[in-house]
Amino acid sequence: MKVTGFSFIRNAIKYDYPIVEAIKSILPICDEFVVAVGNSDDATLDLIKNIDPGKIRIIETIWDDNLREGGRVLAIETDKAFKEISKDTDWCFYIQGDEALQEDFLPVVRQAMEKYKDNPKVDGLLFNYKHFYGSYDYIGSSTKWYRNEIRVIKNNPDIYSYRDAQGFRKGNNQKLNVIPIDAWIYHYGWVRPPKKMTAKQNNFGSLYNGGEKIVSDEEFDYSEIDMLSLFEGKHPKVMQERINKQNWKFERDISIKNTSFKETVKQLVMKLTGGYIIGEYRNYKIIK
Repeated sequence: MKVTGFSFIRNAIKYDYPIVEAIKSILPICDEFVVAVGNSDDATLDLIKNIDPGKIRIIETIWDDNLREGGRVLAIETDKAFKEISKDTDWCFYIQGDEALQEDFLPVVRQAMEKYKDNPKVDGLLFNYKHFYGSYDYIGSSTKWYRNEIRVIKNNPDIYSYRDAQGFRKGNNQKLNVIPIDAWIYHYGWVRPPKKMTAKQNNFGSLYNGGEKIVSDEEFDYSEIDMLSLFEGKHPKVMQERINKQNWKFERDISIKNTSFKETVKQLVMKLTGGYIIGEYRNYKIIK
């Protein structure tokens, strides 16, 4: 069984993406790793080159900065990396530049890959998510944070990155058939020094809002959040050095909930039903 990881990145240093940690978190179960490194204003290319020259294969790309709607360029860059994966690969493990797999789940992923490798009904594997916010101590707990997403897919040329690269589809806009696995991806997209967070958000504004700034040039205000929970687990080992270097402070009274009426209803229904979320976005079909 051959496994290839893939990702894309641009301006990782400028916007403080933990792309090195992201790649290293899944590298142990990957035979090779393809990274689409976009034209950057910093030393991102050198950063990726120094991870593991024996496993990492870099393709240098040019982003189409005219694609300023819905983050579509992110999916295009994802597909560039996906299409460069060797044909003899069985499974493709996707990781974004602000995600990491907790190492305890590596055997779980590997076991699922082996079990479903030859099952033609299975297109991919579905992961659980924790979304960190403000610091490495808090996770988002409102229903706006997606609970699951596909991160492992078969090496099928009919599969492509969907919308802004959050997930995948195949053929004529069909959802993938997936198997849920007991493995967690940790998303650190909302954990950065406040000034870096402002820069990153404004950069995203250029991808989603026609080039408009979505926050001011001041330090990002992490206090404007509806509800959080304390994180009680352990972070991936590859993230520990970055965590130790945290140079800003964010504290939150988790009893404070600035939720809308709609979110309050959703939370109540979720509690009464044991987890059902009204109108939850699911870009996949779960099979058994």
